[in-house]
Amino acid sequence: MATDAAADAAVDEVRADDGSPRGGESDGPVGAGRAFALLLVITGFAGLLAAWVITLDKFHLLEDPDFTPACSLNPVISCGSIMESDQAEAFGFPNPMLGMATYPVVIAIGMGLLAGARYRRWFWLGLQAGTTFGVVFCTWLQYQSFVNINALCLWCSLAWVATILMFWYTTLHNVRNGFLPAPRGLKNVLEEFHWLFPALHIGVIGMVVLTRWWDFWVS
Repeated sequence: MATDAAADAAVDEVRADDGSPRGGESDGPVGAGRAFALLLVITGFAGLLAAWVITLDKFHLLEDPDFTPACSLNPVISCGSIMESDQAEAFGFPNPMLGMATYPVVIAIGMGLLAGARYRRWFWLGLQAGTTFGVVFCTWLQYQSFVNINALCLWCSLAWVATILMFWYTTLHNVRNGFLPAPRGLKNVLEEFHWLFPALHIGVIGMVVLTRWWDFWVS
């Protein structure tokens, strides 16, 4: 009986380390599974790459107003039009510099989780707040791009996708561990169809891009 109890305790500890449901909210440190950790690392690097390339091109534009970024392929896919807009400096400095500061944090968190790190509830809620801000800001940038600027930046799109994936899987992790309150039915749906929500989110954006410039794509 003692052996069985020890085995059960070990299984519960592994589940907690993997970020699996633990039956309720706790202030103790919680880890995460390898898949979630890798997702943070990969999306963090993807976002950082996009921010780095856009930042370099922005510097080139400041040095030479006639510079044409490599991703300015046509009137619609025009990174230069995005970079020269007022919306590209929403906080008084180039937007990608914000990504240069935040995406490395996500990479560091993912690497820590791969190494076995475990974080407390306030830390996970901090990551939730950061990814929520990121996805809201990306949504605002998408609106500006589609409606006001009338152009699309491929590197920006990469950062959008990376941020959307970070947000949804961070939300799943926090709901699963009881850090975010959610009904049992919603938890079950998130667990069973975890891929559905980011897929729908990205799919809606793709449909908007397709329909917004439909005449251009088919011409």
